Amino acid sequence: MMLSGVPIPHMDAYQPKHYICRRAEGELVLDGRLDKPFWNQAEWTDTFVDIEGDLRPAPAKDTRVKMLWDDEHFYFGAELWEDQIWATLTERDSVIFYDNDFEIFIDPDGDSHGYYEFEINALGTVWDLLLVKPYRDGGPPLDSWDLKGLKTAVYIDGELNRPEVNNRKWSVEVAIPWTSLKECAKEHRAPLPGEFWRVNFSRVEWQVEVVEGTYRKVINPGTGKPYPEDNWVWSPMGLINMHYPELWGYVVFVNEDGPDDFVMPQDERIKWELRKLYYLQRNYRALNGTFTQDLSLLDWIPDVEVHPEVYAADHLFQISAATADGAGRWVIREDGNLWKERDMV
Repeated sequence: MMLSGVPIPHMDAYQPKHYICRRAEGELVLDGRLDKPFWNQAEWTDTFVDIEGDLRPAPAKDTRVKMLWDDEHFYFGAELWEDQIWATLTERDSVIFYDNDFEIFIDPDGDSHGYYEFEINALGTVWDLLLVKPYRDGGPPLDSWDLKGLKTAVYIDGELNRPEVNNRKWSVEVAIPWTSLKECAKEHRAPLPGEFWRVNFSRVEWQVEVVEGTYRKVINPGTGKPYPEDNWVWSPMGLINMHYPELWGYVVFVNEDGPDDFVMPQDERIKWELRKLYYLQRNYRALNGTFTQDLSLLDWIPDVEVHPEVYAADHLFQISAATADGAGRWVIREDGNLWKERDMV
């Protein structure tokens, strides 16, 4: 497989969002509404920002999410303020982001390979897929894969596809069984209290206008095509691409008496330095036809002290660095897969 260069995210510091996900109390009866006791103990995430972060203005419409978990499910509740509520796609596994939509991305073990994507529109039509690896690394989506046992509901505060109505917002409830997420998870299991998964959310928003009483995407007269969609997210990506799992937020699963805050482990910062080297190696090869063992050629500027070991050849490389406790090594290779070698003895 021929690997090309990769865009490097624009960000001043590595600071993905984090969320303390508490255990659910009682059973969720899905109706799309979030104003019920089930959600009372769940905090809201920060309001969504543009996918590029501070490079672009804040979104014109608010979006936020709640999360909970129990022994059976991972629960999501999303609130999308909207005065133009519309949807057209009714077939499962359609390309749902051709409508306005809400999206969930989950990488259970944080290696950037083997992760899940879920999209839903205001009609409740779903697209769920498994990514073996990101598109930048040659990974095709597995559209035929389904979240077995998935439960969803949509509530519309207004009326769907009715521009003349005073629309306020739409909201979504999603319950995903752990049994559908364990394939890519550590030890093929649900998380344990104190563990975190990498998660992010996206809201796609198209420019529309009312034509003969119907919503229509606004056409750019210069191209004859709709204007590009806006992408609003929980944890900013620094580029217009959701498929950089290393930039997603940290969702920490806790019990009722769990901690109220999260401090990013030093190992996550070490892994980020390896990820930066991965970007630079890929781009170096795109220009020079080979990877390099000389890190001084990559203009790498580390934010924490790391002492990588590098093996590089024309078509592959492997870079490793000691874990924070010195008992093992983190390793990354040319296709972006990052893992922990067994502990040293």
